[in-house]
Amino acid sequence: MRPSPAEIVRTLVAGRLPGLVHLAHRPGPHHARHVTDPDGRVLLLVPVASHLAAALRPAAGGADVAVVLDVLDLPPAAGAPGLGRAWVSGWAAELHGAEARRAAVDFAVVEPTGDLLDLGVRFRLFRFEVVEVRWERAGAVQRIDPGEYAEAEPDPVHPVEARLLADLTERDAGQVTEYLRRQLGLTEQTPDGPPRVVRIDRYGLVVALGRPGARRRVRLAFPCPVADPDDLVRLLPPLRRRAEARPPG
Repeated sequence: MRPSPAEIVRTLVAGRLPGLVHLAHRPGPHHARHVTDPDGRVLLLVPVASHLAAALRPAAGGADVAVVLDVLDLPPAAGAPGLGRAWVSGWAAELHGAEARRAAVDFAVVEPTGDLLDLGVRFRLFRFEVVEVRWERAGAVQRIDPGEYAEAEPDPVHPVEARLLADLTERDAGQVTEYLRRQLGLTEQTPDGPPRVVRIDRYGLVVALGRPGARRRVRLAFPCPVADPDDLVRLLPPLRRRAEARPPG
């Protein structure tokens, strides 16, 4: 198994990566702090005194503003393949009162920033339901059904992927190499160097074969999708051995 396109987009736009906001017929793009709520709706935390706040102001007639959130994956380590780029679009409206307070709680789950305490004073919250979804990878653009996007879940491993890769590649490299060779059925001697884990997701590992920069990669699937990053300690023996060796406290 591997992440579906809808899951990848949900992961990209979840709020862990920087995003750009494009507005129809307005200057931009604008850097924006964003997250997605449990239903996949996009929340934008916008300073009151900013070009983005001015651009999001409804035109005459009070119509909501058409926006596109643009998020490019940042690979977690040198040589790791990217997940591509996501565009999600909809009609943004400012939230007020109890609705803004509920949305602030959703925002804090992903990014617990103190700026949420200044909501309505120095910051505003805008929200839009995603009505169009596109995913680009390797030069190809794929449209994704908004319903599939809404039903998908962000990968729970993604926020800690860089740290996990560092654990697997910078510490006890011999244990990791032994584990990968055993799982892949490789001999001890490989002329192009040892296999390397270059990405981790809830479904498994992406392993690079060959010298750094080579594009030959294989997936090692987990027995079941990971629901919590702590599950990886059970699934990956090299991580488990380090956890067992960690001193109390």
